[in-house]
Amino acid sequence: MTTNAQHTEQLISLYGGSTPVRSRWTYRASEPFTITAAFQTDRDRWVEWIFARDLLVAGLIGPSGEGDVRLSPEFSGGRSVMVLEIESPEGHAVLEMEHDAVERFLMATTKIVPLGTESDHFDVDALIEEITNV
Repeated sequence: MTTNAQHTEQLISLYGGSTPVRSRWTYRASEPFTITAAFQTDRDRWVEWIFARDLLVAGLIGPSGEGDVRLSPEFSGGRSVMVLEIESPEGHAVLEMEHDAVERFLMATTKIVPLGTESDHFDVDALIEEITNV
């Protein structure tokens, strides 16, 4: 069972704790295991990172991630933040977002696909067709 339900939210990130960075977070029921976070690098250029929704769930309560995307909750400057560390061969960035804003985004995704029911919304046949038609 697949649905077109989607939730997108703009979150302001702080790069290095001071420079604002616009980010666009998207969750789609048709891709129930993943979150897409896009960060605006120039006026009309966005860089996308795709990672597991489970990583976001774990990152809200403690450090999580071992690869290119790492998350951890922290208390910084008198406020609760979510620290997102992203790394690629082209560079490395550490971004901070308001913990409550990230948590609200996650809660909105659970209204589309409740946690633990992702496989009920994942269309394996469509994935196989996409892979075999390349």
